[in-house]
Order: sequence, then C-alpha cells, then structure tokens
Amino acid sequence: MNILTMLLLGLGALLGLFLSSRAVDPVIAAHGWLLVAFCAGFIIWMLRRNGDTGGPANPNSKINYNDAIVRAGVIFSVFWGVVGFLVGLVIALQLAFPVLNLDLPWTSFGRLRPLHTSAVIFAFGGNVLISTSLYVVQRTCQTRVAGGWAPWFVVLGYNLFIVIAASGYVFGVTQSKEYAEPEWYADIWLTLVWVAYLLVFLGTLWRRKEPHIYVANWFYLAFIVTVAMLHIINNLALPVSFFGAKSYIIWSGVQDALIQWWYGHNAVGFFLTAGFLGIMYYFVPKQADRPVYSYRLSIVHFWSLIFLYIWAGPHHLLYTALPDWAQTLGVTFSIMLWMPSWGGMINGLMTLSGAWDKLRTDPILRLLTISLAFYGMSTFEGPLMAIKTVNSLSHYTDWTIGHVHSGALGWVGMVSFGAIYYLAPKMFNREQLYSLRLVSVHFWLATIGIVLYAASMWVSGIMQGLMWRAYDALGFLEYSFAETVDAMFPFYVIRALGGGLFVVGSWVMAYNVYRTARGDVRDEKPYLAQSEYAKA
Repeated sequence: MNILTMLLLGLGALLGLFLSSRAVDPVIAAHGWLLVAFCAGFIIWMLRRNGDTGGPANPNSKINYNDAIVRAGVIFSVFWGVVGFLVGLVIALQLAFPVLNLDLPWTSFGRLRPLHTSAVIFAFGGNVLISTSLYVVQRTCQTRVAGGWAPWFVVLGYNLFIVIAASGYVFGVTQSKEYAEPEWYADIWLTLVWVAYLLVFLGTLWRRKEPHIYVANWFYLAFIVTVAMLHIINNLALPVSFFGAKSYIIWSGVQDALIQWWYGHNAVGFFLTAGFLGIMYYFVPKQADRPVYSYRLSIVHFWSLIFLYIWAGPHHLLYTALPDWAQTLGVTFSIMLWMPSWGGMINGLMTLSGAWDKLRTDPILRLLTISLAFYGMSTFEGPLMAIKTVNSLSHYTDWTIGHVHSGALGWVGMVSFGAIYYLAPKMFNREQLYSLRLVSVHFWLATIGIVLYAASMWVSGIMQGLMWRAYDALGFLEYSFAETVDAMFPFYVIRALGGGLFVVGSWVMAYNVYRTARGDVRDEKPYLAQSEYAKA
C-alpha cells in the first residue's frame, strides 16, 4: 500500500506539472503548482517520518490504533465548519442586503454560494465522515487501519481537493452542477483519493479481529461505494483543452438533468444520510452507554434505505420534460422512503430507553438526540414535498431552502458536533472536554439558530409560492417578481439572525476543542443527576 501511495503521489505531481506547464488560464496553472507542491511535500514528509504513520492517542492502548489520522480529521472538520458556516452567513446577509456583494466578482453571491455549499457539505461533512469512519472501523474491528500511509493520503488529498475546488469557485471555475461544481481535473484527483479511501476501508475490514461487521460499517461502506459511482458517472466530461479548466459534460438535455438529480439526491441520500447514519449507530449507543435498540431493525433499515434512495432523484424534475413514468417512479419511491428513514430515527431514539435522564446531564448526548429529531422531521418533509401537488407550490421557493437546511444543519450538523465532542478528548488523550457547559451553550445557540432559519424559510417559501400563482380577475399575475422579492426581506433578515447564532455556536465549539487539545479543564459547576439534585 505504501508503494501504491507513492505511485499515486507521483502521478499527481506529473498531472500538476502537465497542467501548469502549458496552462491556458492562470487558475489551472495555480492549481497545477498547488498539486505539485502537495505531492512533493507529502513524499518528503513520508521520508522524514521514516515509516512512523502515527499511533494510538493513549500510549497504554493494547491495540496500535492510528489515532493521529483521526485527530487530523477532527481538526480539519472544526476548521472547515467554522469557514463554511461563516460564508453561509455572508451570503444570507447578501440576499437581505445586496450591497454586501461589494460589486466584486470574487465576493458575489453567485460565487460564494457554491463555496458555502461545498465547504459545509464536502469540507466539514466530508472530513467528519472520513475521520469518524476511520475511528469506528478500527474500534469495531479491533485492528489498526490498513494501508500504512494511504489513510494520510486520503485525508490530506481530500483536503487538497477542497482547496482546489473552493479557490476555483471564487475565480469562476465551475461546471455549474449542483453538488458537483468542481471541474474535470479536480474530479480526477478526487477519484484517485476516493479509490484509496475505499481500499483503506475494505483493507481494515479484511484484517478485522472481530468476526462480526458492525452495522455502522455497513452504512459507511455503502456511502463510500455509492458516492464513487455517483461521482464518476455524473462527472463524465470532455475538457475543451487539457491545459484549460473548462469542460463539457457528455450528457445533454433531459438525460443530463436526470443523471444530475440521480447524483444530486443520492449525494443527499448516501453522503448526507447513509454516512451520518453510520455516525449515529456508533456514537449514540456509546454516549448513551446502551446497546442499539434493535439490531434486526438496523439491518432492515440499511437494506431498505439504500434500495429506495437510489430511485428518488426524479422528484426534483416534476413538471419538466422528463417522461411521466420517470416522474411517477421518483414520487413513489420518495414516499416509500419515509418508512426506512423513520425506522432509523426510531431505532436511534429507542436506544435511549432507560437512559433518558442522561439528557439532563449530558449535553453531548443532547446534541446527538436532537439530530435524530431533525432527521425524522426532514425525512418526513422530503417525501411530502415530493408529492406533485405539494411540489407545484414548494419547488423553486425558499421552502426548499428551509428543508435542506433543517436536514443539513439540524441532522448533519448536530450529529457531527456530537461526534466531534466525543472524539476530541480521546484523540488528544485528555480525561475530559474543556467544558461541558460550553457544549450546552453550543447546543442552544445551534438549536435556536436552526429553528429561526428553517421556520423563516418555511413561511417565506409558502408565501412565495402563493404569490407566484396568484392571478387577478383578468387572468394576469397579481404580483411582479420584484414584489415577491421585496416581501421576502424580513424573512431573509430572520434567516441571517438564525445563521449568525449557528456561526457563534461553531466558534464556541472551536474554542472548546482548542482548550481540550491544550489539556485545560474549566472550573465549572458539574451537571448533577436527578438523584444528586434530591440529595443536594
């Protein structure tokens, strides 16, 4: 595997030199040199480390886990979370106050919006998934992560992809596909990184000491394999020049739309759902100190979810040129998705049976539990919005924005925060977090922020849809588009307020993790159980 890692790095350096030497635009030249610097620096780092790829955070550990790679992933997750949420706040304010675009192309909403999306979903969420998957697979398999240097290549190479993609967006380099914005050369690099990720994960499962493969690993594996397939097929493109950034997707017309939303909805289904369900199935039982409520239900949940999700994409293309049978197929499977989704939510919540009192004293468990509530809410709302009559009102409105963020911030964000707080003291070999009280502060800031954000978008979206379909007695539109935009203003301000609270919460998390890494412990009043309150 070390030889394979060196080979991949060598190919990456050659690709970088190839691009930069004859680049026809400055962006791809800069990205080429960035790739060369990364690959050369990685090779030098490997040689200087002399085979030391990292050991367990706790030196007394009986198994030689590679916790250094998990620790790096946690740090990247916190960093990108702060950056991504902050950019989201900026673009929310730009919608309310357009002057904040600053009349510059690099700071315009059109360029910062994909930057925000990719930073939150792929940078923050992706690093959380990679780091937690490498932690969970080691613990549940009772073995060190396979691959030698390959896990480092996965984590560092993935973050190089994030830097290339994000800087490209700012300079207008994008293929304009939702959740698939990076251009062809960034897609090739991500493919190499993702194949290495799959091999590392499979290799660790292969060398496991435990005969049983824990259910969290099934969700992680489904996420890795399916995202690879989605990425490759959706991003098949022909570059205008091998020395330029621009390319054209090989698909066209309605085929392109169908493949894009087959990819887009399953990016939600497997990246933002299946992967994070892997987090739920490990960290909720661990934090609650309870076994999974029903292992049989978890298996049914897994197979039904991955089968049904793959067909749901056409519900994004209702009332379009897509054939009716395909639209109906998407609607049908979307409605059916409600059952396995709520099966997973119920399994997670029922795991707390006999441990509900811990929510009083454990703010980390509170974060994990509220994430399940948001998961259930967003997975009920999604099938509802897939129904044609509802979709005719909700599509292209802020209601969709509210739905996306209740899932992304409420489900993905909260379960990620819980996992980060669980891992932070363990990865830095500390007895406890710097402050549990600050975790509680973060919980309330994030929860209130999400409620303000989602509720304002629900109200504005429904109002938006109703205004767009309002006709006067003569059959003319009652409102102009400008009037609908003006009506959204107070709700955009409320949304920005909610986003601001969420951003402040991420700062609290970053500070808490930083002080934990230093080994500091805040002098604060501990949380007491109900019985201890009675004694006091």
